[in-house]
Order: sequence, then structure tokens, then C-alpha cells
Amino acid sequence: MPKHGKRYRALLEKVDPAKVYTIDEAARLLKELATAKFDETVEVHAKLGIDPRKSDQNVRGTVSLPHGLGRQVRVLAIAKGEKIKEAEEAGADYVGGEEIIQKILDGWLDFDAVVATPDVMGAVGSKLGRILGPRGLLPNPKAGTVGFNIGEIIKEIKAGRIEFRNDKTGAIHAPVGKVSFPPEKIAENIRAFIKALEASKPEAAKGTFLRSVYVTTTMGPSLRINPHS
Repeated sequence: MPKHGKRYRALLEKVDPAKVYTIDEAARLLKELATAKFDETVEVHAKLGIDPRKSDQNVRGTVSLPHGLGRQVRVLAIAKGEKIKEAEEAGADYVGGEEIIQKILDGWLDFDAVVATPDVMGAVGSKLGRILGPRGLLPNPKAGTVGFNIGEIIKEIKAGRIEFRNDKTGAIHAPVGKVSFPPEKIAENIRAFIKALEASKPEAAKGTFLRSVYVTTTMGPSLRINPHS
């Protein structure tokens, strides 16, 4: 079994494993626990009270973080006609139609998010589903990445809108900013994410929805938090 290094063990001494931290307490402590030589990402990990084997209990949604993610998101827009110009003007990093679909089929994947207009989704789904689907990049109306308002969608993603969905164990994992953010901005982003997560609770899910919620940094130990603090 792998052992943690000296740095990580020293960080663990700052964490009370029996304590459930408030969001504000956790936001302040996370900054002390981030000692890597790069700007670590702040992450939220939540165990949900759902049965992920049942389609009517799966959780999926989007949230616009008030202070963004603290990093550049490379957006690919697939469209045609006038919507190509609209996507370019909105700040999409890459824009195209059939030619960019072929480029992806040839192995190109240098982007972080994909948006599309409804009139190209037939080709996108049939040709790119097996490539983008497993990576969580396939445009989907439920995720807010398909629409004729493609310029608005791109601006929201660039400003810090993220998509979240449960994994096969019924857990949710999401980035909510950078540890270089002031503690109050980290806390506000965490609260915005939790609020959106609660709003996405399926009607079929019974009992406690947020069973446990933890926050952590890329290289640091995790802190259990009270999501309603």
C-alpha cells in the first residue's frame, strides 16, 4: 500500500479528522494546505443519496461560478452558417463544421468544452459520440451545451460555467476555483455549486440527498464540510 510523503503527513496534522468544517473555515484552511509549486485547483466531492443504476435518479446540471474557475477554458464550437461568426465573436477558441468534425476523427482533442447548434447535432452525435461521450465532452441540451444561442453559451462557459454529473458510484466531483483565490471567493464558489447541486435533486431520490461533502486541493488532504453552513 503506497504511503504518503513527509509533506502530506505534515499537512494532515493541521486537519481534525473528526471535525465537520463550515464552508468559511474550510476555505481558509485550504489555503494553508496548498503547498505545491503550482496554483492548485479547489475541488468539491459529494456522496449523493441516489441509486446511480436507475436513470431517473441520475444527477446532471450546470452552474455558473460567481468567480469563475481561475483558468482559461478552450471552447470548441461546432456550427454552420451565420452561427459560425456568432461563435467566433463570442470568443470560441475553435470554430467549424464538417471540417472540424473530421479533424477530431483524425485524433485532435486540444479543447476543454464543446458546444454546438441543434442543426449539426445529427452529425456530431453519430460521428463523434464514441469519442467525445466517454470524455464527457459530447454536447447535450440538458448540460446547456446545445442551442442556437451559441454565443451566449460560449460566454457563460468562458466566464466560469461548469457541468457536473454523478459517476457510477453516485458521487459528484467538480472543480470550483483556484487556491490563489481569496477565501471568501472560494467559499462563494463552493456555496454556488452546492446550491446548484441541491436544485438538481431527482424527484425519485428519497432521504438525505447530500450524504457527505468534502473539499480539497489538487495535492492536499480533504476536509469534510457542512454544506448548509
